[in-house]
Amino acid sequence: MFSRRQLLQSTAVGFPMLALRGLLDSETTAAPPNPLAPRLGHHLPKAKRILFLFMKGGPSQVDTFDYKPRLQKDHGKPLPFDKPRVQFAPTGKLLGSPWTFSQYGESGLPVSELFPHTAQHADDLCVINSVHGTNAAHGGALLKLHTGSDNFVRPSVGSWVSYGLGTENGNLPAFVTICPTLAHGGVKNWGSGFLPAPFQGTPIGNASLSSADARVPYLENSRHPRQLQRLKLDLLGQFNRRHLDTFGDDGDLEARINSFELAFRMQGEIPEIQDLSKESKDIHKLYGLDQEITADFGRQCLLARRFLERGVRFVQVTHSDTMVQWDQHSDLVKGHTKNAKEVDQPIGGLLTDLKARGLLEDTLVWWGGEFGRTPCVQGSNGRDHNPDGFTMWLAGGGAKPGIRFGATDEFGYYAAQDKVHIHDLHATILHLLGLDHLQLTYRYAGRDFRLTDVYGDVVNGVIA
Repeated sequence: MFSRRQLLQSTAVGFPMLALRGLLDSETTAAPPNPLAPRLGHHLPKAKRILFLFMKGGPSQVDTFDYKPRLQKDHGKPLPFDKPRVQFAPTGKLLGSPWTFSQYGESGLPVSELFPHTAQHADDLCVINSVHGTNAAHGGALLKLHTGSDNFVRPSVGSWVSYGLGTENGNLPAFVTICPTLAHGGVKNWGSGFLPAPFQGTPIGNASLSSADARVPYLENSRHPRQLQRLKLDLLGQFNRRHLDTFGDDGDLEARINSFELAFRMQGEIPEIQDLSKESKDIHKLYGLDQEITADFGRQCLLARRFLERGVRFVQVTHSDTMVQWDQHSDLVKGHTKNAKEVDQPIGGLLTDLKARGLLEDTLVWWGGEFGRTPCVQGSNGRDHNPDGFTMWLAGGGAKPGIRFGATDEFGYYAAQDKVHIHDLHATILHLLGLDHLQLTYRYAGRDFRLTDVYGDVVNGVIA
């Protein structure tokens, strides 16, 4: 049985038929529709875009944004109730925070002395003290946080947002992740899973590289000018579309065609975004690029702002070394002090910059790690993993400013009041972006899937 194209190729012996073939070719070699084209959500959004500041390893809630006077008072005493049935490792008696807390802003939010720059934005923060998850291991907890599942391969939250809303700039991806970790789930944390390939994250470098060396590779072709590249892509597109006409739909091939087209368009925008020399000295100083300890993460945050203001829908920056940055099983004071110094000024500068540019109002900033840490000591001076109660905060993008929502118990071990599961957090983030987590579905393997699976409730108490 002949396809239409095979029939034309075998019978085109006159100029009329050749002309008809040319018309058909012009129709079928056009670039496929852009799967990342901007789309409307399910309801009016409060945020147009999102920035996730991921603190890999698990910052301690009781040493950062969850002040516990009782923990300080009972330092060195046994925990007066049972520890979780499943623990990552044994822990001992209560360990009070080595850092002092102060109240900031008109809201009076308590913030640790570890975060003096972030604390200046207390009235912009929506601090959620009652987050809890289901996994005490880094790998499972990272996947739960990023994909909603700790034991299956699922699309990442950034991919779901890209699938639901597309990008505001057709020359850029919808989802960019800057210096992501390659450990504990690695690419699954920004992958598209069973969603079509265009919705996966585009990595800029990785955690093993300095952010100064983080680049989108192969953006420039010194051998061929753009005009010639365009001609070659058009020819390749003809071949690929002919294949599709002959053999039918092929999602992988369609994704490859779109990736080639997006890569070509990115050449015109990414180099300018990555060129931070265009920013003023005051901006470099604001983000801490003039200091060795803050330069690396500050550069990530500044790059993130530049991607956001050019229409990228979801940007993630990761504070991590090659493994686990905030994972202080021992030497808590040294580790958390160093980590906080690396990120605090860049985060404060980022919030200041977003607000000055009018971007914070419709940009949702999300801060946190995969879990928190125990209020009980591990070894002589560390804290163990704690997924049963920890803190994240939101800012801008429709989050209620200057509040503490929910609470852990008086020692900071378990989420106790207005508990917010990771599924609830995902549902709320999608809601702020105009997406109903119950309706944002994709049919795969005979059933409809969503980021929150069969769980999750929007936390209305954190929405302005």
